[in-house]
Amino acid sequence: MDPAFFFIQLLNGLQYGLLLFLVACGLTLIFGILGIINLAHGSFYMIGAYIAWSLASMTGNLALAILLGIPLTVLLGMLLERLLYRHLYARDHLYQVLMTYGLILVFEELRSMVWGDDVHGVAVPAMLSGSIPLTENLSYPVYRLAISGVCLLLAGGLYWLIQKTRLGMMIRAGSTNREMVQALGININLLYTLIFSLGVALAAFAGMIAAPVSSVYPNMGAQVVIICFVVVVIGGIGSVWGALIAAILIGLTDTFGKVLVPEYAGISTYLLMALVLLWRPEGLFKRI
Repeated sequence: MDPAFFFIQLLNGLQYGLLLFLVACGLTLIFGILGIINLAHGSFYMIGAYIAWSLASMTGNLALAILLGIPLTVLLGMLLERLLYRHLYARDHLYQVLMTYGLILVFEELRSMVWGDDVHGVAVPAMLSGSIPLTENLSYPVYRLAISGVCLLLAGGLYWLIQKTRLGMMIRAGSTNREMVQALGININLLYTLIFSLGVALAAFAGMIAAPVSSVYPNMGAQVVIICFVVVVIGGIGSVWGALIAAILIGLTDTFGKVLVPEYAGISTYLLMALVLLWRPEGLFKRI
Protein backbone atom coordinates (compact mmCIF):
# COMPACT_ATOMS: atom_id res chain seq x y z
CA MET A 1 0.00 0.00 0.00
CA ASP A 2 1.31 3.44 -0.95
CA PRO A 3 2.39 5.40 2.18
CA ALA A 4 0.30 8.44 1.27
CA PHE A 5 -2.77 6.28 0.63
CA PHE A 6 -2.16 4.46 3.94
CA PHE A 7 -1.93 7.81 5.73
CA ILE A 8 -5.23 8.96 4.20
CA GLN A 9 -6.96 5.76 5.33
CA LEU A 10 -5.46 6.22 8.79
CA LEU A 11 -6.89 9.74 8.98
CA ASN A 12 -10.25 8.50 7.68
CA GLY A 13 -10.31 5.76 10.32
CA LEU A 14 -9.47 8.20 13.10
CA GLN A 15 -12.08 10.69 11.91
CA TYR A 16 -14.77 8.02 11.70
CA GLY A 17 -13.79 6.64 15.09
CA LEU A 18 -13.82 10.03 16.78
CA LEU A 19 -17.23 10.80 15.29
CA LEU A 20 -18.50 7.46 16.58
CA PHE A 21 -17.10 8.39 19.98
CA LEU A 22 -19.35 11.45 20.23
CA VAL A 23 -22.46 9.38 19.60
CA ALA A 24 -21.31 6.42 21.70
CA CYS A 25 -20.20 8.65 24.56
CA GLY A 26 -23.73 9.96 24.91
CA LEU A 27 -25.01 6.40 24.78
CA THR A 28 -22.57 5.16 27.42
CA LEU A 29 -23.60 8.00 29.74
CA ILE A 30 -27.29 7.13 29.33
CA PHE A 31 -26.79 3.36 29.37
CA GLY A 32 -23.96 3.13 31.88
CA ILE A 33 -25.12 5.74 34.38
CA LEU A 34 -28.88 5.96 34.00
CA GLY A 35 -29.28 2.28 33.21
CA ILE A 36 -31.47 2.96 30.15
CA ILE A 37 -31.14 0.77 27.05
CA ASN A 38 -31.84 3.62 24.67
CA LEU A 39 -32.47 2.16 21.21
CA ALA A 40 -33.62 5.61 20.07
CA HIS A 41 -30.18 7.14 20.59
CA GLY A 42 -29.42 6.97 16.88
CA SER A 43 -32.53 9.06 16.25
CA PHE A 44 -30.89 11.97 18.08
CA TYR A 45 -27.97 11.70 15.66
CA MET A 46 -30.45 11.87 12.77
CA ILE A 47 -32.35 14.79 14.32
CA GLY A 48 -29.12 16.72 14.74
CA ALA A 49 -28.27 16.23 11.07
CA TYR A 50 -31.72 17.38 9.92
CA ILE A 51 -31.63 20.40 12.24
CA ALA A 52 -28.22 21.35 10.82
CA TRP A 53 -29.53 21.03 7.26
CA SER A 54 -32.66 23.10 8.01
CA LEU A 55 -30.86 25.90 9.85
CA ALA A 56 -27.94 25.95 7.41
CA SER A 57 -30.43 26.27 4.53
CA MET A 58 -32.05 29.25 6.26
CA THR A 59 -28.90 30.99 7.47
CA GLY A 60 -26.40 29.88 4.83
CA ASN A 61 -23.90 29.17 7.60
CA LEU A 62 -23.29 25.73 9.08
CA ALA A 63 -21.41 27.07 12.12
CA LEU A 64 -24.33 29.34 13.00
CA ALA A 65 -26.76 26.48 12.40
CA ILE A 66 -24.84 24.32 14.89
CA LEU A 67 -24.76 27.11 17.49
CA LEU A 68 -28.52 27.55 17.14
CA GLY A 69 -29.21 23.83 17.02
CA ILE A 70 -27.35 22.71 20.13
CA PRO A 71 -29.70 24.49 22.60
CA LEU A 72 -32.66 22.95 20.76
CA THR A 73 -31.27 19.44 21.22
CA VAL A 74 -30.52 20.09 24.90
CA LEU A 75 -34.12 21.23 25.36
CA LEU A 76 -35.33 18.13 23.50
CA GLY A 77 -33.28 15.95 25.84
CA MET A 78 -34.69 17.65 28.92
CA LEU A 79 -38.27 17.26 27.73
CA LEU A 80 -37.86 13.60 26.80
CA GLU A 81 -36.18 12.76 30.10
CA ARG A 82 -38.85 14.47 32.18
CA LEU A 83 -41.83 13.21 30.19
CA LEU A 84 -40.75 9.68 29.24
CA TYR A 85 -37.36 8.35 30.28
CA ARG A 86 -37.69 9.27 33.96
CA HIS A 87 -40.41 6.66 34.33
CA LEU A 88 -38.10 3.89 33.10
CA TYR A 89 -35.29 4.04 35.68
CA ALA A 90 -36.93 1.53 38.00
CA ARG A 91 -38.47 -0.56 35.21
CA ASP A 92 -37.25 -3.78 33.68
CA HIS A 93 -35.08 -3.52 30.56
CA LEU A 94 -37.90 -4.98 28.47
CA TYR A 95 -40.00 -1.86 29.09
CA GLN A 96 -37.03 0.31 28.11
CA VAL A 97 -36.50 -1.59 24.87
CA LEU A 98 -40.18 -1.42 23.94
CA MET A 99 -40.54 2.30 24.66
CA THR A 100 -37.31 3.38 22.99
CA TYR A 101 -38.05 1.23 19.94
CA GLY A 102 -41.45 2.91 19.78
CA LEU A 103 -39.68 6.27 19.88
CA ILE A 104 -37.64 5.28 16.82
CA LEU A 105 -40.89 4.79 14.90
CA VAL A 106 -42.29 8.08 16.20
CA PHE A 107 -39.16 10.03 15.29
CA GLU A 108 -39.04 8.49 11.81
CA GLU A 109 -42.67 9.39 11.17
CA LEU A 110 -42.14 12.93 12.44
CA ARG A 111 -39.02 13.23 10.29
CA SER A 112 -41.02 12.19 7.24
CA MET A 113 -43.79 14.69 8.04
CA VAL A 114 -41.46 17.62 8.75
CA TRP A 115 -38.54 17.09 6.36
CA GLY A 116 -39.78 14.56 3.83
CA ASP A 117 -38.01 11.46 2.56
CA ASP A 118 -35.43 13.01 0.23
CA VAL A 119 -31.67 12.92 0.64
CA HIS A 120 -30.14 16.31 1.42
CA GLY A 121 -26.63 17.69 1.24
CA VAL A 122 -25.08 20.25 3.57
CA ALA A 123 -22.37 22.55 2.25
CA VAL A 124 -19.00 22.57 3.98
CA PRO A 125 -18.18 26.01 5.46
CA ALA A 126 -16.13 28.04 3.00
CA MET A 127 -13.17 28.44 5.36
CA LEU A 128 -12.94 24.65 5.74
CA SER A 129 -13.67 23.68 2.15
CA GLY A 130 -10.06 23.29 1.02
CA SER A 131 -7.75 20.29 0.98
CA ILE A 132 -4.22 19.67 2.17
CA PRO A 133 -2.03 18.17 -0.60
CA LEU A 134 -0.18 15.00 0.41
CA THR A 135 1.22 14.02 -2.97
CA GLU A 136 0.79 15.25 -6.55
CA ASN A 137 -2.44 13.26 -6.87
CA LEU A 138 -3.69 12.85 -3.31
CA SER A 139 -5.01 15.42 -0.85
CA TYR A 140 -7.04 15.37 2.36
CA PRO A 141 -10.09 17.57 3.11
CA VAL A 142 -9.59 20.22 5.77
CA TYR A 143 -13.13 19.69 7.03
CA ARG A 144 -12.42 16.07 7.99
CA LEU A 145 -9.39 17.23 9.97
CA ALA A 146 -11.58 19.85 11.64
CA ILE A 147 -14.07 17.14 12.66
CA SER A 148 -11.27 15.13 14.26
CA GLY A 149 -9.96 18.19 16.07
CA VAL A 150 -13.37 19.15 17.45
CA CYS A 151 -14.00 15.59 18.62
CA LEU A 152 -10.66 15.49 20.42
CA LEU A 153 -11.42 18.82 22.11
CA LEU A 154 -14.79 17.51 23.26
CA ALA A 155 -13.18 14.30 24.52
CA GLY A 156 -10.77 16.38 26.61
CA GLY A 157 -13.64 18.55 27.84
CA LEU A 158 -15.65 15.51 28.89
CA TYR A 159 -12.66 14.08 30.74
CA TRP A 160 -12.23 17.39 32.59
CA LEU A 161 -15.96 17.60 33.35
CA ILE A 162 -16.25 14.06 34.71
CA GLN A 163 -12.91 13.75 36.51
CA LYS A 164 -12.09 17.28 37.67
CA THR A 165 -15.34 19.05 38.52
CA ARG A 166 -17.89 18.87 41.32
CA LEU A 167 -20.59 17.97 38.77
CA GLY A 168 -18.42 15.13 37.54
CA MET A 169 -17.99 13.88 41.08
CA MET A 170 -21.78 13.80 41.47
CA ILE A 171 -22.13 11.99 38.14
CA ARG A 172 -19.62 9.33 39.22
CA ALA A 173 -21.37 8.94 42.55
CA GLY A 174 -24.81 8.79 40.95
CA SER A 175 -23.68 6.01 38.63
CA THR A 176 -22.88 3.71 41.55
CA ASN A 177 -25.27 4.59 44.38
CA ARG A 178 -28.34 6.67 43.55
CA GLU A 179 -29.86 6.37 47.05
CA MET A 180 -26.71 7.58 48.80
CA VAL A 181 -26.46 10.60 46.49
CA GLN A 182 -30.06 11.48 47.32
CA ALA A 183 -29.38 11.05 51.03
CA LEU A 184 -26.56 13.61 50.76
CA GLY A 185 -29.07 16.21 49.56
CA ILE A 186 -28.22 16.15 45.85
CA ASN A 187 -31.15 16.51 43.47
CA ILE A 188 -30.70 13.21 41.63
CA ASN A 189 -33.60 13.91 39.25
CA LEU A 190 -31.97 17.14 38.07
CA LEU A 191 -28.62 15.35 37.79
CA TYR A 192 -30.14 12.61 35.63
CA THR A 193 -31.84 15.23 33.46
CA LEU A 194 -28.49 16.92 32.88
CA ILE A 195 -26.79 13.61 32.04
CA PHE A 196 -29.51 12.60 29.60
CA SER A 197 -29.54 16.04 27.94
CA LEU A 198 -25.75 15.88 27.57
CA GLY A 199 -26.03 12.48 25.92
CA VAL A 200 -28.69 13.73 23.49
CA ALA A 201 -26.70 16.86 22.68
CA LEU A 202 -23.53 14.86 21.96
CA ALA A 203 -25.35 12.54 19.55
CA ALA A 204 -27.11 15.45 17.83
CA PHE A 205 -23.88 17.45 17.57
CA ALA A 206 -22.20 14.44 15.93
CA GLY A 207 -25.02 14.38 13.37
CA MET A 208 -24.61 18.10 12.75
CA ILE A 209 -20.90 17.99 11.99
CA ALA A 210 -21.24 14.73 10.04
CA ALA A 211 -23.97 16.11 7.76
CA PRO A 212 -21.61 17.62 5.13
CA VAL A 213 -19.64 14.34 4.97
CA SER A 214 -22.38 11.71 5.03
CA SER A 215 -25.37 13.70 3.71
CA VAL A 216 -28.75 13.76 5.48
CA TYR A 217 -31.14 10.92 4.72
CA PRO A 218 -33.95 8.83 6.29
CA ASN A 219 -33.04 6.08 8.76
CA MET A 220 -29.48 7.35 9.13
CA GLY A 221 -29.75 6.93 12.89
CA ALA A 222 -30.51 3.21 12.64
CA GLN A 223 -27.15 2.56 10.99
CA VAL A 224 -25.10 4.31 13.63
CA VAL A 225 -26.83 3.11 16.81
CA ILE A 226 -25.86 -0.55 16.32
CA ILE A 227 -22.19 0.34 15.95
CA CYS A 228 -22.44 2.61 18.99
CA PHE A 229 -23.71 -0.26 21.13
CA VAL A 230 -20.69 -2.25 19.91
CA VAL A 231 -18.47 0.65 21.01
CA VAL A 232 -20.07 0.71 24.46
CA VAL A 233 -19.70 -3.05 24.90
CA ILE A 234 -16.05 -3.09 23.79
CA GLY A 235 -15.07 -0.02 25.78
CA GLY A 236 -16.92 -1.07 28.93
CA ILE A 237 -20.41 -0.03 29.96
CA GLY A 238 -20.27 3.39 31.60
CA SER A 239 -16.66 4.17 30.63
CA VAL A 240 -16.15 7.34 28.61
CA TRP A 241 -12.43 6.63 28.21
CA GLY A 242 -13.28 3.10 27.06
CA ALA A 243 -15.76 4.52 24.51
CA LEU A 244 -12.99 6.69 23.04
CA ILE A 245 -10.51 3.82 22.67
CA ALA A 246 -13.15 1.42 21.36
CA ALA A 247 -14.51 3.94 18.83
CA ILE A 248 -11.04 4.58 17.43
CA LEU A 249 -10.36 0.83 17.20
CA ILE A 250 -13.65 0.30 15.36
CA GLY A 251 -13.02 3.26 13.06
CA LEU A 252 -9.62 1.93 12.06
CA THR A 253 -10.87 -1.66 11.75
CA ASP A 254 -13.80 -0.66 9.54
CA THR A 255 -11.78 1.69 7.34
CA PHE A 256 -8.84 -0.65 6.72
CA GLY A 257 -11.20 -3.62 6.45
CA LYS A 258 -12.99 -1.96 3.52
CA VAL A 259 -9.63 -1.35 1.82
CA LEU A 260 -7.80 -4.60 2.53
CA VAL A 261 -10.56 -7.23 2.81
CA PRO A 262 -13.76 -5.61 1.50
CA GLU A 263 -15.64 -8.92 1.40
CA TYR A 264 -15.28 -9.24 5.20
CA ALA A 265 -15.53 -5.54 6.09
CA GLY A 266 -19.15 -5.88 7.21
CA ILE A 267 -18.29 -8.31 10.00
CA SER A 268 -14.88 -6.91 10.99
CA THR A 269 -16.21 -4.76 13.84
CA TYR A 270 -18.24 -7.65 15.26
CA LEU A 271 -15.21 -9.94 15.10
CA LEU A 272 -13.30 -7.29 17.02
CA MET A 273 -16.06 -7.20 19.64
CA ALA A 274 -16.02 -10.98 19.95
CA LEU A 275 -12.24 -11.06 20.44
CA VAL A 276 -12.34 -8.33 23.09
CA LEU A 277 -15.17 -10.00 24.99
CA LEU A 278 -13.35 -13.35 24.94
CA TRP A 279 -10.37 -11.59 26.51
CA ARG A 280 -12.23 -9.17 28.80
CA PRO A 281 -15.98 -9.90 29.17
CA GLU A 282 -16.48 -6.63 31.06
CA GLY A 283 -14.94 -4.57 28.23
CA LEU A 284 -11.64 -2.73 28.03
CA PHE A 285 -12.29 -0.32 30.92
CA LYS A 286 -14.41 -0.07 34.03
CA ARG A 287 -17.03 2.54 34.83
CA ILE A 288 -16.13 6.21 35.03
